[in-house]
Amino acid sequence: MHPTDKAARVAGLIYLSMVLTGPFSLIYVPGKLIVRGNAAATANNILAHQTLFRFGILADMIGAIIFICLAMALHHLFSGVSKAHASLMVALVLVSAAVGFANILNNVAALTLFRGGADFLSAIDKPQRDALAMLFLRLNGQGDILNETFWGLWLLPFGILVFRSRFLPRFLGVWLIVNGFAWVALSFTGILLSEYYGVAFRWAQPAFFGEIAVILWLLIKGAKVQPLAAPAA
Repeated sequence: MHPTDKAARVAGLIYLSMVLTGPFSLIYVPGKLIVRGNAAATANNILAHQTLFRFGILADMIGAIIFICLAMALHHLFSGVSKAHASLMVALVLVSAAVGFANILNNVAALTLFRGGADFLSAIDKPQRDALAMLFLRLNGQGDILNETFWGLWLLPFGILVFRSRFLPRFLGVWLIVNGFAWVALSFTGILLSEYYGVAFRWAQPAFFGEIAVILWLLIKGAKVQPLAAPAA
C-alpha cells in the first residue's frame, strides 16, 4: 500500500471515530435528560441517570482529543500539498478543541449544582440551584453554537487541500468548503436569529453530508496516487 493511501485510510478511520462519539454527547444525552424550560424535571432526570450524563461529559472530552488527532493525521496527509493551508487547518482545530474543553466545564458545573451536598451550596435553596444548573446547561448549548463557527472554518483550508490534491476528487473539496460555510452560517443564525436555528439546520443538511462523503471516500477508496511517468530512454 502506498504511504499516502495508508495515511488517507488512517485519517478516515480517526474521522469516523469522531463522528460516532459526537452525536452521543450532542444529541442523545441532552435528548434523554434535559427537559427544556423545566429545571426540576431536568434535575430529576440527571440525578437518576448520573452515569449517562457523566458519559456524555467523557464523550465530549474524547471527541475533542480525537479532533486534534484527526487534524494531525490530515496535516501528515496534506502537508505536501500546502504546508500553509495544512498548518492553518490544524490551528483552527486546536482553537475549536480548546473552546470545546472550556465548554465542558458548564456541564460539570450543572452536575455539581444538581447534586448539591457541598457545604458552600447549602446556602442556596434547591430550586435556585436547579435554576442555576439549567443556566449552565444553556451556556453549554450556546457554547456549542459558538463553536460551530470553528467547526466550519477548519473545513475551508481542508477543502482547499482536498481540491488541490491530486489523490482525492475535486468535488469533495468543493463540498467541504460549502459544508464549512454552512456551519458558519448556522452559528451566526443561532446567535442573531435563534428562533430560526432549527429551520436553518434542516436547510443545511445536504451541505453537512460533505464530511460524511469524505470519510467514506478515505475509508473505502483511499488516496489514488498517480504513478510517476517513466523517464524517456
